[in-house]
Amino acid sequence: MGKRVFNFYAGPATLPLKALKAARSELLDFRGSGMSVCEISHRSKDFQAVIDEATALVKELYAVPAGFHVLWLHGGASTQFFHIPWNLSLEGKPLSYIHTGAWAKAAIKEAGFFGEVQIPASSEDANFNYIPRDFRIDPNSSYLHITSNETIGGIEWFRFPATGQVPLVVDASSDFLSHPVDWSSVALLYAGAQKNLGPAGVAVVIVREDMVARARAKKLPTMVSYGTHVDKGSMHNTPPCFAIYLSLLALRELKEKGGLPYIEKLNKRKANALYSMIDRSGGFYRPFARKDSRSRMNVTFRLPTAELEEKCAAEAKARGLIGLKGHRSVGGMRASIYNAMPMKGVKALIAFLEEFMKANS
Repeated sequence: MGKRVFNFYAGPATLPLKALKAARSELLDFRGSGMSVCEISHRSKDFQAVIDEATALVKELYAVPAGFHVLWLHGGASTQFFHIPWNLSLEGKPLSYIHTGAWAKAAIKEAGFFGEVQIPASSEDANFNYIPRDFRIDPNSSYLHITSNETIGGIEWFRFPATGQVPLVVDASSDFLSHPVDWSSVALLYAGAQKNLGPAGVAVVIVREDMVARARAKKLPTMVSYGTHVDKGSMHNTPPCFAIYLSLLALRELKEKGGLPYIEKLNKRKANALYSMIDRSGGFYRPFARKDSRSRMNVTFRLPTAELEEKCAAEAKARGLIGLKGHRSVGGMRASIYNAMPMKGVKALIAFLEEFMKANS
């Protein structure tokens, strides 16, 4: 195997090396079947065991309460942007969304096809560099939607808002399984796998039974309805088998290492180390996110000039530190340090950034 780089891309992102090696070992012969995991029937006992174990591990690691279903669906989170309002909107009741950046905006756009969208709070006034704290939710709302981590701005919710009787819907695509969740107000939590769990192509949807009942009360296309996927165990049609399988391998490793208490502690250490170096730089590196909203998953910052940012990204790449350029819509720099990024990778990045600052100050 060639030398592995440290991958700081926002997604698809780095995956646990142990999981990748396990997948490699079974790619041609899955559990003695004589077939690749990509070839076995999704109706077989072998694959049923895969999806059952993956579902059980999500429930165990997240401490998902009784009365919730875990679904494995095609299309990633962007498909859920319209599936959610299609399933959960109630006639005459607005759809409430907190606007915290590009991914919230994308969800808001899709919701607009299904009803009146209300935005109780937005951080657009500061170019989405913070999480709004004080706002009032219309108690008549069908639901309130938040994006728990915005990868482009690098801001994150660390405490979900109190919503009263309004169901809370959470897009957790980029901080999925990175810390424990308070399920007291959550009605649906969803995530595309490719940032913090597995390969692209599958979305995990954790949905409360009363929300499934809303879907069942509507006349929806078969593949849109959450009721279909609950009834068929996420296998009404052929699921994204390989993405689910590799997600299972990552889930196993997360459990072996100590679950969410372990990974939350590690993620705090990684983020704190990188932000501390940025804060010590005397303004050479300028953090984008407000301090109280800084993401543990996506560390965003600027350099004195765009030219220096280009140079920094190029030299980092030559050192085996890839994917550090900011999103094309905002520029700057971004280090995505998801669950699978080891502390060793963050330390290597810090050492490089310190050297680069000395050479270019």
